[in-house]
Amino acid sequence: MKKLSLVFLILSCFVGGVCDRAWPEDKVITMSTTTSTQASGLLEVLLPEFKKDTGIEVKVVAKGTGAALRDGQDGNVDVVFVHDPEREEAFVSEGFGVGRYAVMHNDFILVGPAEDPAGLKGVKDAVEAFKKIAAAGSRFVSRGDDSGTHAKEMALWRLTGLPLKKETVNLLKEGRPVEIVFERPGGDWYLSIGQGMGKTLVVAEEKQAYTLTDRGTYIKFKFGQATPISLEILVEGDERLHNPYGVIPVNPRKHPHVRFDSADRFARWLVSPRGQALIAGYKLHGRRLFFPDALPEAE
Repeated sequence: MKKLSLVFLILSCFVGGVCDRAWPEDKVITMSTTTSTQASGLLEVLLPEFKKDTGIEVKVVAKGTGAALRDGQDGNVDVVFVHDPEREEAFVSEGFGVGRYAVMHNDFILVGPAEDPAGLKGVKDAVEAFKKIAAAGSRFVSRGDDSGTHAKEMALWRLTGLPLKKETVNLLKEGRPVEIVFERPGGDWYLSIGQGMGKTLVVAEEKQAYTLTDRGTYIKFKFGQATPISLEILVEGDERLHNPYGVIPVNPRKHPHVRFDSADRFARWLVSPRGQALIAGYKLHGRRLFFPDALPEAE
């Protein structure tokens, strides 16, 4: 009887075209996400718990938000987990994602050397701080990698009203060049390195320069390293430094091969009471890194 059932199932695949519904769904999905979710250590908590709850394993590819969204556009991953709401909404409206789930937020901070040559201490306005860095010609290190952090930095520079110049760079993404055009301040005090947040903090430390970073990665490099960075938080709290994260399952209508059911289950798990409580409870060296957005009261 079991053999007959198996034969019937196989025949159904070919005759009725129901293989995808008949066979158990693949228990491994691939997620493209920002370096900050990985560097902060959050995924090391979330993903094992998700697998424990569902049996689904999540393989992670960490990169800047722009590159992560391109992975989704190309159908290279099943789900994206990033932090640039404007580009996320465009990704969905263009049909690459089925919908954005608001997961959590932290914030961006402006960090720099204790000597603070641009005189940022006490400044509450992030745009004013950027103006002071430019006026002083103080060294500033930019990720320059088309990430969510880089997009936020560019938005802040545009708000300064300072003259900006267009720059075109070719970044190597998975063995192929990707052309990125962005606006940046002029002057040799501004260094764009095309690297992730961790490397950017290391370079800023080496050069005793200013940089914009998400708080989670900064905390890890400040308090979670054998040799901590000495950079200090100089500007924080401006509402324009708010940093929301969203998760988007890739649209199977664009890419029929994606494991949509498992990807959607992951997205829904992140915004469930279980996922939101894990996010709310995650701390690094006693410091809370992220705040849930789907269920703000989660504990």
